[in-house]
Amino acid sequence: MKGETKQVLSVSRRTDIPAFYMAWFMDQVARGVIDVINPFNRRVKQVAVSPDRVHTMVFWSKNFGPYLAGRYGERLQAMGYHLFFNFTVNSRSPILEPGVPALDERLGQLRQLCHRFGSASVQWRFDPICHFTTQAGAIENNLDDFETIAAAAGECGIGTCTTSFMDHYRKIERRTRDRLRFVEPSPTEQVNILLNMEKVLSPLGIGLALCCENKVLARLPAESTINAGACISGRRIMAVHGGKVSQRHDSGQRKTSGCGCSVSVDVGSYSLHPCHHNCLFCYANPSCDRRCHQ
Repeated sequence: MKGETKQVLSVSRRTDIPAFYMAWFMDQVARGVIDVINPFNRRVKQVAVSPDRVHTMVFWSKNFGPYLAGRYGERLQAMGYHLFFNFTVNSRSPILEPGVPALDERLGQLRQLCHRFGSASVQWRFDPICHFTTQAGAIENNLDDFETIAAAAGECGIGTCTTSFMDHYRKIERRTRDRLRFVEPSPTEQVNILLNMEKVLSPLGIGLALCCENKVLARLPAESTINAGACISGRRIMAVHGGKVSQRHDSGQRKTSGCGCSVSVDVGSYSLHPCHHNCLFCYANPSCDRRCHQ
């Protein structure tokens, strides 16, 4: 029905479906429904995914290579779906992100996404910002390639970079205890890091947005243009694709911490779809954790 509010699918915060599970996802789209497991109570509900119910599919990935090679986006567009992309491109680091492709390859994917689907539908995430102490005792971070990535994103016409500082979970400490120790920058250091990122991005026409960082956002100087972000924004999706989606806040996300995301339905599974990037800072369920507990 014309003017009807449709759903937004998140594909997916819980794992990297574009890199590892697109064949499974396309099978579910062909079925017209996806069985989604609630990660907290393990209940299963069916989510309708036909074009008359779904407005936009928001794909999250660190490696869109398989997605682009399979022309999955074009196939989904032909079925009547709108597309939006959250592409996490961090500095090259075989220690922190051992399973992602080389940086040059990922920047090539970024260019392809923007060329094939429009830069307005692509959001770059540099996430998370990590500081860590190596066995040698030096404190390092993953900001080395930020300017290189920013320059490529600017050339592509991308208008937003979303970032946050790493969250320290116990599972991460267990995962990394024999390799390195993550450390948290002081509040002053966090502000300075963000202001330096803003200084790099501003001449490129890229705004810096923060994901779930209310505390550091409140410490920024009044003249800063850094603002709270929304990785899934109903307002932005409608600006890009028209139609009507809900702008209501997603109650399943961390609003009190500063998450500005609009409501969506996530169709990934922590248990069924472990991520093979095996990032050391991951809050979800990388396959290395599964192997460790078998």
